[in-house]
Amino acid sequence: MTIRQQAKLLASSYRAALGRPLISGVLVPSVDAILKADFALLSHGTETDPLFNFGNDLALTLFERSFEDFVRLPSRKSSGQTRDEDRIRLLEEVTRNGFIENYSGIRVSASGRRFEISDAVVWNVIDESGLYRGQAAKISTWRYLD
Repeated sequence: MTIRQQAKLLASSYRAALGRPLISGVLVPSVDAILKADFALLSHGTETDPLFNFGNDLALTLFERSFEDFVRLPSRKSSGQTRDEDRIRLLEEVTRNGFIENYSGIRVSASGRRFEISDAVVWNVIDESGLYRGQAAKISTWRYLD
């Protein structure tokens, strides 16, 4: 799937899961608006150890990675811990309920810089045919911890 296709899928699956548009007031946002949004948007696939498959410009900035490096990263490594119990519980809850709002957690960039995310939305990515394609997150609030 191309970056453009994934961006469109994330917007449509967000709208389907939460009943509101990804970008407030814009029913079908352009791919450029998604890539340049003032929130971080990222997703991972359905692999046994899910790999990131999308990150918009802000997500790549927060994680200090190029798109090519980001999409090779297992999503579990974004927390900077080998076993993050809170993250595992979150992903299981999203799988059961379709989405969760107000998620908070600590993430780590490529350089080791830690940041706290809060009020994040995490949802199941479901395509137009009803196929589960992974999970995504919209991060609107963060702060660096160092």
